[in-house]
This record gives sequence, C-alpha cells and structure tokens, in this order.
Amino acid sequence: MTFRRPAIGSNVLTALVAAYVLLLCNFTFWGKLAEQFVGHPVKLVLFGVILFLLYAVFLMIFSARYVIKPVFIAVVMIAASVAYFTDTFGTIMDRDMIQNAAQTTGAESSNLITAEFLLHMLAFGIVPGLLIAWVQVVHPPFWQQVRRNTLFGFGMVALAGAILLVNLRTYVPFWQRQREITMAYLNPAMALVATVDYGIHEMRDANLVARPYGEDARIGPRLAAAKKKMLTVLVVGETARAQNFSLNGYERDTNPELSARNVVAFTNVTSCGTATAISLPCMFSHLGRDGYSKRAALSSENLVDVLQHAGLTVEWWENNTGPKSVADRIPTTLLNSKDAQYDPALCDGGECLDQVLVDKLRARLDSLQDNAVLVLHAMGSHGPAYYERYPEAFEHFKPSCREAELNDCTPQELVNVYDNTILYTDHILAAIIDVLKEREGEFASAMYYMSDHGESLGENGLYLHGAPYFLAPETQKRVPFITWFSDDFASTTGLDVSCLRGKTGDGFSHDNMFDTILGMMDVQTSVYNPKLDAFASCRNGVISRGDAGQNGAVAVK
Repeated sequence: MTFRRPAIGSNVLTALVAAYVLLLCNFTFWGKLAEQFVGHPVKLVLFGVILFLLYAVFLMIFSARYVIKPVFIAVVMIAASVAYFTDTFGTIMDRDMIQNAAQTTGAESSNLITAEFLLHMLAFGIVPGLLIAWVQVVHPPFWQQVRRNTLFGFGMVALAGAILLVNLRTYVPFWQRQREITMAYLNPAMALVATVDYGIHEMRDANLVARPYGEDARIGPRLAAAKKKMLTVLVVGETARAQNFSLNGYERDTNPELSARNVVAFTNVTSCGTATAISLPCMFSHLGRDGYSKRAALSSENLVDVLQHAGLTVEWWENNTGPKSVADRIPTTLLNSKDAQYDPALCDGGECLDQVLVDKLRARLDSLQDNAVLVLHAMGSHGPAYYERYPEAFEHFKPSCREAELNDCTPQELVNVYDNTILYTDHILAAIIDVLKEREGEFASAMYYMSDHGESLGENGLYLHGAPYFLAPETQKRVPFITWFSDDFASTTGLDVSCLRGKTGDGFSHDNMFDTILGMMDVQTSVYNPKLDAFASCRNGVISRGDAGQNGAVAVK
C-alpha cells in the first residue's frame, strides 16, 4: 500500500500559510491589538481580516512553481523565530534590532539558543515547513496563474480597502495614536521590512569615510604644566541599569567597594540608545542623541580621534562584542579574542570576565610614558546568561537564575543574578581605582564609568534591552555614571570635587561625555562645547571655545 502525498492548490496553500503565520506566530501582537479594541470585537476581527488579505496578497506573489515552497518555508521559519523572541522577551524586530543581531558574536548568540528555543522552532517552524515541503502543490499553466493571481490580488486589496473605509472612524484614531506601539509587533511583516531597511542602509553606508573632526585639538596649559602624567581610564559599562546601584539609592548593597573609595555617583543619567550598537558610537560622537544616526557617526571622527589629535595616547581595550567602528583609527586590543594571551581561569568560549581589564591596566602602566586616555569596554552585566558574568565568589544574592532561558527563573532569582553582576562590576571598578592609587607617584589619574544602556528584568513582560527608544521603559534608559579623581588629577585640572557632589542629582546623558572628557584632559579645540561639559561649572579656569579665530583656538579663562 502506497501513501499518496496530498495535493493542494497554490492559492489554498497561500491562504493556509497566511493564516498560520498571522494567527499562530503573532500571540503578542494579538494581545496588544486586543487592548486597543476593547469592547469592539467585531472591529478587531475585521482588522484581522484586512491583515489576512494583505498577507495573502504578499504570499501570492511568490506562489509560482519552484518558488512557492522555499519562500513559504522561509517565511514560516522566520515567523517562528521572531515569535519566540517577541513572545519570550518582548523583543521588537525593528531596524536597530536587526543591526544588533547582525553584529552579535557567536558566544553572545549561543546564549540565546536554548532548549526552549529549539523546541519552539521544531513545533512552529520545522514541522510546518516539512508539511509544506511534503504536500504536492497543484499549479495551473503559468499565464493562467498570473491572470488568476492578479485578479485575486486586486480583489483582496479592494476588499481590504472597503473594510477599512467602512470602519474609518475606528481605525484612523488607532492608526494615529497607537500604531507604533502595536503594529511594531506584527510578525513577520515588521521583521522583513526592518531587514530590507537595514540592508539598504548597510549598502549605502558601506564606503563612508570618516571626515576629520577637531584636528585643531591640543593640550592646554594645565596639562602642559602637569608634574605627573595625566591619565583617564574611561570604562564603558554593559547593560548596567542605574536603579540597581546602591550608590543611586538601591536598597541592596550592590556597591560596597565603591562606597569606600570616595567616588562621585550621578543619579539622573540617560542613555543615547537601548542597545550597544547605537549607544556606543553615539556616546563617543559629538552628535548627541537628537542628531545621531549610524550614517552621521560613520561620516565623522569621534572623541577618541580628537583626543589623539591633541597628542594624547589613546587606546581601546575590548572585552565585549566590539568597538562598533568607534576605535577604527586608534590602537585596539581584543582581550576576548581566541588569539589573545589570556588567563584561562578568566576566559572561556570567547568570553572573559572583566578582571582581564584590571590585569591589562596593571601591566600597561609599567610602560605608559605619556598623558593618556585608556578606554576599557567591559562585558558588565550582559544577558541573558548573567550568571556567566561573575566568578563564584560573587554569588552573593541567592538563589540566582542559572539559566539563559529567563522564563524558567522566578522574578526574584532573576533580580538576584543581575544584582550579582552589579556587585562584580563594583569590584572591578574598585580594583581599577586601586591600581591607579598604586601608581599615584607617577600618574595623576581619574576613572570615568558610564554604562551604554540599561536592562529589563521582566517588568511589564519585557526582558533584556533593545526596545525602540520611544517605547523603552526607564530601566533600559537610565544608566549609572560614576567618577573618581585622584587628588593630583583634581588639583592639576582645577576640579572642585565637592562642587561635583552637589550636582549628582542634575540631569546628564551620553550627550555630555564628548565634551566632559575633553574638559577633563584639558584639550583645547574649537569643537569643545563647555555647555555640554558636565564638570565645567566645577572647574576653576574653565576651558571655553572663546573666539576661535582662523586657527580655531580656544582660550582658558
């Protein structure tokens, strides 16, 4: 007895696939949409009909012989994958998230490939895909199919338009006020649009060359007259949210070591973005959040270039997922690369504990001969495998989540493991300060720490980070900003640290970092803006742009 493959018409398969991805791969979307049509179930159903008709029209374009199966299987697999991350973490697949995915490392992405993800893909992607591959699709002659699909397509678009017109009073207000927070979850439509958009931008930006910026930079009289080498260690944190720092008022003591080291912690600080791929280049640029775009950032030199123009030694030490083009023109050390000479006790599988940064700093100071800014890009609190970000000795808050599948943990376990990462960050920053203190005979030093973005730990169903900025909760946008200054650094640069302590509640952001670092290192340049220097009002002899004149020089008042 032979088992015959079922035969199905191409348009019937089109309708089934459209219905499948719309209904079974869009649970989050339907939940959001239902909230907008409470008390109007008929309107909700009719809106669903419009979406079904449009999905069917789109798929019908690819319903020709030899094309239909690979395209439909790809659509189902994409929809299943997006559905998992949207339903599990609340992820929105916009262009920025596609950029994050494209720039992720193998070690980082492996933390997201969990047993639950694989089971989900089996049930919602592979099995439906195999069914599509198995059935026998019946096609009419080619030109007959073209004529029929054209007729059906225009008819479905007309029907969708008619439904829309009849319900215009309901749908127009929804579209004007709520579409961005609802339609962003539509799967896989938004992911496909975002991927195409990302691809277009990547091709457009592929050959951009950074224009020189701040080439007139030079060290000022304070730095020139310094009796010791001036050093700022700029630590870029990862996924640290301000509200979990006890220095900012958190009820748990997550900063016991920094609390004993006379640091200044600013408590009202916002990020430029909610993902590293945006925040990192933005915080080092002169553009500010309102003026930032990837294209604009790639088209111009940034903070590290201006510091280098001033004659400072500038280096980037990488223990995360990469400098995101910020350090293209300065010496860069990849501490987590497979070729790096790292301590195997600190590194595994292409990822290292942040202690490698402390060890690198201690060794580098032995040979550092000039005034310098050293940028340390830390792994910090990168999720979802938070438990891999700290050694066992820092397993203080228990029980902690020991899974990358965050839904398998209780809310308290998730907070505990995240707080352990903050506790370890506290230790790393304190260790950096201690290394600098050990070398006070040679260096007048400072530490400047600021995280790239925050994190969601399940609040309102959101996990991780990367939400569109206008939708992102404060936990993803509020970041810690902590500084420490040796007495020599403060006196040499004219900085009144007690004045800074009176400004810890003032509003700052990533927008301030460019000019604040220039001011800290007494760099004179026409591109310096004292209004954005967070420390300018607490510095005796404020560096200002003054009348730049032809050579763009600045004056010290």
